[in-house]
Amino acid sequence: MKKHIYLFFLGIIVLSVSCKDSTKSNSVESGTKSELINQNDIDRIEPPNWWVGFENEQLQLLVKHDNIGGYTPSISYEGVTIEKVTKGDISNNYLFIDLLISEDTKAGTFNIRFNDDKGNELIHTYQLKTRLKPAEDFIGFDSSDAIYLITPDRFANANPNNDTPIAKEGQVALLENTIDRSDSYARHGGDIEGIITNLDYISDLGFTAIWPQPMLINDMKEGSYHGYAITDLYKIDPRFGTLDDYQELSKKLKDKGMKLIMDQIANHCGLEHWWMKDLPFKDWINLQENYEKNKDNWDWRTTTHSNHRRTSNQDIYAAQHDKDGNSKGWFVSAMPDLNQRNPFMAKYIIQNSIWWIETAQLDGIRQDTYPYPDKDFMSDWAGAIMTEYPNFNIVGEEWSYNPLLIGYWQEGANNRDGYDSNLKSTMDFAMQAKVVEALNEDESWDKGLVKIYEGLANDFHYANPKSIMIFPGNHDMSRIFTQLKGDVNNTKMAVATYAMMPRILQMYYGTEILMDDFEKPGDHGLIRTDYPGGWQGDSVNAFTGEGLSSQQKDMQAFVKNLLHYRKNSKAIHDGKTVHFSPFMGTYFLFRTLGDETVVLIINKNEEPITIDLKRYAEIGLQGKTLKNIISGDTFVWGDNIELRSKGPLLLTTKLK
Repeated sequence: MKKHIYLFFLGIIVLSVSCKDSTKSNSVESGTKSELINQNDIDRIEPPNWWVGFENEQLQLLVKHDNIGGYTPSISYEGVTIEKVTKGDISNNYLFIDLLISEDTKAGTFNIRFNDDKGNELIHTYQLKTRLKPAEDFIGFDSSDAIYLITPDRFANANPNNDTPIAKEGQVALLENTIDRSDSYARHGGDIEGIITNLDYISDLGFTAIWPQPMLINDMKEGSYHGYAITDLYKIDPRFGTLDDYQELSKKLKDKGMKLIMDQIANHCGLEHWWMKDLPFKDWINLQENYEKNKDNWDWRTTTHSNHRRTSNQDIYAAQHDKDGNSKGWFVSAMPDLNQRNPFMAKYIIQNSIWWIETAQLDGIRQDTYPYPDKDFMSDWAGAIMTEYPNFNIVGEEWSYNPLLIGYWQEGANNRDGYDSNLKSTMDFAMQAKVVEALNEDESWDKGLVKIYEGLANDFHYANPKSIMIFPGNHDMSRIFTQLKGDVNNTKMAVATYAMMPRILQMYYGTEILMDDFEKPGDHGLIRTDYPGGWQGDSVNAFTGEGLSSQQKDMQAFVKNLLHYRKNSKAIHDGKTVHFSPFMGTYFLFRTLGDETVVLIINKNEEPITIDLKRYAEIGLQGKTLKNIISGDTFVWGDNIELRSKGPLLLTTKLK
């Protein structure tokens, strides 16, 4: 009897201990009774953390540490299995660990132990997090959005303390660590806090999303302000702020019902990227042999540049030489071309994008230089993201004036080669240029406004026109005010036309105050001019209106009225589009959904003109009262309309 009682109580104790251990499974190594050792002996593991609950249960860890190739990793955590370990083929300082994270794996921390044959052990504590919201709740940008493109270094400097960050103990100072606003290619000091501080201004203008140029660290010797020479794909540039600042930006935007789009680059990195000093594989970057051979005297003369023959992606006659020249050549000597054909590089880029979506709760991605990386990889990359986030959106940059090429990259395109990009949106450089041509040219049968008419007619080619992004200008081209030769009315007509099209709208910061680059047309440093009022002591402040000219204030008000109407217009977001061929120096475009019809009239005539409205009878507006979206005045649609001055006229049947 005593024996039975003893065994009974022993069983209770064992059960109690077992239950206690199971409740602590997220803070101890599963399968052991030892407490979790919070230790980080490894120099670098990327991604630095991950999440449970993805469709893809695989995760590949890049491990970087001196002689780590001589170690064997092990993990003891329920639901996490090491499937494969790969060493770098030219460096013993890398391991790539393929993990399987089963669907029932719980969030928690665990130790990855690395042991060599000499009895040495290194330990790294790794975390699997719980995702903050369901995958379907990541809602991407669409045709209802107006996106404000920002060059962060040039927008606003709210925190001068991060202008020249001081290296912390054990760290090396940044290679470019000065501020010089007189040099258009130097750092000027704009930061994330500057964007946060001015979100009210951006929102009040009517924008619903922002797209800042890359804010990851560019630790380059010079010209690092633009963000496109990234030297660590998991680190915010300290001159812009911290990861906490970036997450705060995302949160503040969501509090306002706005979206954050991240600018990413799969094609290249910066020459000072940490892995360039110790490459893991012989094919980690494109033309690596040439770089290794010449790296001691590396410059533009030793670089094999891209041939920029982007049509080789679609050309059924293209030589392999030309295809390779486009996708493998370097953009510039300071930007190594990443080899996405290497499966470890490919997985690294995909996981990095997903890591940022979860970490910053992104609402979209803009992918730079879309036609330059391996195109099969780009399909895999976009497909992997859209599989995890079915309502997300990505826009790819294809700088082409040929609608055939633009349409090729959009998901659903009827491509003869069977290529499926998995990409919802691409950028409409073709239509951007047609509007500029239409407004700059004198009217004739084949010039002037017919360029808009025939340009928009190309929409038959696109799988989904309203998912394409249109824009007056961006950070790589002359300001729209410069393109239109300083003509304010033409600039208003252009902005109104882009905003009314069945498209996603994007505008570059400063468009609303007629910023220009007349002094050096096309000069990137000048195009990306400091936004007035973003720096303490600025004599002009566009955020408050202080010091702006009457023309600038008028343009600001025009953009604000236009975008605020657009924000709530279902007809512009999703409506039927009907336009009429140009007539007497005018162009009429109609967007209709239900009982809402929005009318855009472009008038290039310098003198008053009367237009017979019976030509537009099929729209069904006869006798209806319409409101001027900009002025608020009302107008009854009758037999004719008098257009008294050159410029855009925007009308709506929605009176309230």
